[in-house]
Amino acid sequence: MSVLTRDTVGRAGGRSAPTGSAPHRRRGWWTTRRRDQLAGLLFVAPQLVGSVLFVLIPLGLVFWYSLHEWNVLAGTFEFVGADNYQAMADDPNLPSVLRVTALFSIGLVVFNLSLALLLAVLLNQRLRGTVVFRTLFFSPVVVSLVAWTIVWGFLLQDNGGVNGALGVAGVDGPNWLRGDWTALLSVIVVQVVKNVGLNMVLFLAALQGVPAELYEAARVEGANAWTRFRRITVPLISPTILLTSIITVVGSLQVFAQIAVLTQGGPGTSTTVLVYYLYQRAFQFHQFGYGATLSVLLFLIVLVLTVVQWRMRRKWVFHEQ
Repeated sequence: MSVLTRDTVGRAGGRSAPTGSAPHRRRGWWTTRRRDQLAGLLFVAPQLVGSVLFVLIPLGLVFWYSLHEWNVLAGTFEFVGADNYQAMADDPNLPSVLRVTALFSIGLVVFNLSLALLLAVLLNQRLRGTVVFRTLFFSPVVVSLVAWTIVWGFLLQDNGGVNGALGVAGVDGPNWLRGDWTALLSVIVVQVVKNVGLNMVLFLAALQGVPAELYEAARVEGANAWTRFRRITVPLISPTILLTSIITVVGSLQVFAQIAVLTQGGPGTSTTVLVYYLYQRAFQFHQFGYGATLSVLLFLIVLVLTVVQWRMRRKWVFHEQ
């Protein structure tokens, strides 16, 4: 009588015995990871579509238009190559416009950030009535820009409210919007007062996130208020300082409505910044190709300043060190 082995039984049944674990079941294509990736793409799709339609495509069109001379009145659209860029390099008004733009941006950034930080430090104190002052300083941010500028246009006239208040104090104020340096200063002040509340709120939120234990330890060590501010406050809110500086610099290079309503770039070209000069050449003189060339220049200036500030964050921002 023969002994049946496992191999014999397997051959008798026409099947081979399993030699290892069960065969691996093939996974389907629609996995959890792919489902999560699709959900993420659907969430970011509106932003991506908006960026392509309203940022990337317009940038490409602006560069394309800068290579052409587009006369809307005559209905012509001619390729001129780099002629517009050569005209920009030879433009005698451009150095003055860039100088005014630099002065305006520096003044706006310095005054805005300094005043916003000062107000945030003062309003961060636990005193009665600070909520009212926070609302008061932030309220201009939500006011209509054109309405705000028109009101200030009346206040800054020769017989306006500002000179009326100075007259009560015995001071004969100038015609603010008709002097070379007073016009530029007036536009800067109007813009600072309009938007300082936004940076103030950002600084205030950052200040409230600084641990109080650090200030207590510094007081125990004998550090005065200025040392505490310089050694504790500024380093810990440096990310917010970087954010507000980038926002303010970019915003200062895009100011148009205030100048268009208050001074129209005058007197002379004392308040003609690059954005307003671009508007003049494109929409008043109908030089759309040259206006597009100035737009490319403005884009490059904003890009360079933003990249420089971002690359310098390791020296400025405490958390990046």
